[in-house]
Order: sequence, then structure tokens, then C-alpha cells
Amino acid sequence: MGIPPDLRYTADHEWARLEGSKARVGLTDFAQEALGDIVFAQLPSVGDHVVRGGELGEIESTKSVSQVYAPVGGTVVEVNASLNEQPERINTDPYGEGWLCVIEPSAPAEYDELLDAAGYRLLTES
Repeated sequence: MGIPPDLRYTADHEWARLEGSKARVGLTDFAQEALGDIVFAQLPSVGDHVVRGGELGEIESTKSVSQVYAPVGGTVVEVNASLNEQPERINTDPYGEGWLCVIEPSAPAEYDELLDAAGYRLLTES
């Protein structure tokens, strides 16, 4: 299971990568592995306002349907439209081509409050 050291994580298994003033968001390798084969991703729309810990979308797999939560609050400024046709990218490349959306945080300090790689590793190992 991969846990890149340059990302931040939530206890709900989302990751965030700070890119300038924006945060790219996706599901962790741990989450996609637990879900199994992903067949559908319901993503937010550009312009949506999300709150930290609030619902961001849904991921449907052959096993279940799971909610995705926003690691930071703010405005959605980009979504990964390629997941409409290829939701399996979340399985094959969760930290790359399988990203979900980009959020312009309304409170940038929220990013710093997320788990670092070591903290997330402890969470997934317990």
C-alpha cells in the first residue's frame, strides 16, 4: 500500500496535495483497495462550495457505494472529467490520473491540520 510522503490525509481515506493555493484531492490507495473495482464516480461540479468533512461525492464499486468527504473546505475549481468514462483510474493510479477534484481552500490552515504520511500510516495499521 502506497502512502506518498508529500501528501496530507484524512481519517476517511482521502488525500490532498497542495499545488500553489489549491488542493488536489483523491482517494488513498488504502481506500481504493478496500472498495475493490470502481465502476462509477459521482463528483462535485465546478463552482460547488464544500465544507471540510462534508460530502464531496460518491464512489461506486462492485462491492459497495461509499461517500467521499472534502479534506478542506472551499470552492471546487476543477474536476477530473476523465473519471466519467474511466472510473477505474482511481484503482490503477489513485495518486495520479485517478484524482477527483481540485479545491480552492477558503481556510488554507485546514490543509496543515490533515494527517501527514506517518500519521496516516499509523491509522491504517491499527
